[in-house]
Amino acid sequence: MKDTYEIAVVPGDGIGPEVADAAVRVLRGAFGNDCPLRFCDHPAGAELYRQTGESFPQATFRACAQADAVLHGAAGIPGVVHPDGTEAGLDFTLRLRFELDLYANIRPIRLYPGIRSPLADVKAGEIDYIILRENSEGLYAARGAGAQLRGEMAVDTLVQTRKGVERIVRKAFELARASNGAPADGVRRVTCVDKANVLRSYAFFRSIFDEVAADYPDIEAEHGLIDAMAMYLVTRPGHYNVIVTENMFGDILSDLAAATIGGMGLAPSAEVGERQGLFQAAHGSAPDIAGKGIANPYGTVLSAASMLEWLAANHDDDRLARAASRIREAVSAAIEAGLISRDLGGDSGSALITQGLCERLR
Repeated sequence: MKDTYEIAVVPGDGIGPEVADAAVRVLRGAFGNDCPLRFCDHPAGAELYRQTGESFPQATFRACAQADAVLHGAAGIPGVVHPDGTEAGLDFTLRLRFELDLYANIRPIRLYPGIRSPLADVKAGEIDYIILRENSEGLYAARGAGAQLRGEMAVDTLVQTRKGVERIVRKAFELARASNGAPADGVRRVTCVDKANVLRSYAFFRSIFDEVAADYPDIEAEHGLIDAMAMYLVTRPGHYNVIVTENMFGDILSDLAAATIGGMGLAPSAEVGERQGLFQAAHGSAPDIAGKGIANPYGTVLSAASMLEWLAANHDDDRLARAASRIREAVSAAIEAGLISRDLGGDSGSALITQGLCERLR
């Protein structure tokens, strides 16, 4: 337990500064006058690149690496790219993932009371699972290392290591063990998603999954192919408890899953390693609505709650765990009471939602 936790806040681009500010206000509201968090803003992103030619200053990287946790708004502006064509701003999250070894990308998928799922007859409480995405290997590890020959051929390599797969799978079983199980039957289960029937790299992932599963006889283990999972998350979402998969597959599935609970605005994300953690909503920077006061802050607020939970576990600090629980309760109560942003079908603006959350916390 520490007296004060240093939180590096990187507002980023588009609506990033708005949702990051909302999350900081809610965090302060959860603690009142006795807040153990110290916030410090740092620049990074596409707008910074447009202004200075640098999207991720070394000083910001050092601050993030030294902080107890990093809270990020959003990154990227369409058309603002590096000379190689990759988006400026996205290098912020990618560099932190790989250089700080943030190997576990934890994406909770939960349907809240007051939100109507686009899936027919699915009600609140019937979708509640985690997609655990391996965050440091897979196909995305090839970024910047692939090859393009004469404009005629391009190659990227998918990387799987025994260490990388084993630790993400073990993390999945630990998350399942700490959970209440799948909504449909209460069974604690881990589903390995791959393409093992075609590609050796995924067969390797599956074989290590099976080895680790033997250490958790109390948790049900099962396999699913990525193409079938794209269907099953729509047709039987209540069956799932924890899903573990490779980097790119996890990226795709988590967006699909977010659609089933109302959209990306309710999709938090925690990217954690052994000592550092990055917390941000799964949505993009939405520059078309920036500054209009209609950005949805719930995803970033829920990510901030995940940040508190992670810090609480790492530092044995029950104050942070209680605050995280209260923030989640406030979000659920606010949504059920009708404080719903436009992207979710409501008409509440960012300020009204943030104020409502702070009042409930108070």
